[in-house]
Amino acid sequence: MPYSPELTAELNILTQFNLDTTQEGVKVHGSAGPKAVAAAQRLFDKGITSQPDGGYLTELGRTAAEHAQNLLLILKE
Repeated sequence: MPYSPELTAELNILTQFNLDTTQEGVKVHGSAGPKAVAAAQRLFDKGITSQPDGGYLTELGRTAAEHAQNLLLILKE
């Protein structure tokens, strides 16, 4: 199954989290566009982030962000 545009938008948000600290979150502003706002909401609905507009990663979210960021590093080589 290929990545849908919705999953790609969610992955793009996950790659923005700084995994070096748990004290830094991400805020998706309305000006980011409707696709990014909807992706942030879906991540929250899935229990990956702490707030509908981003916030902090949950334990599940940290795992997802680690995988997303590692995959991006692998594919960029």
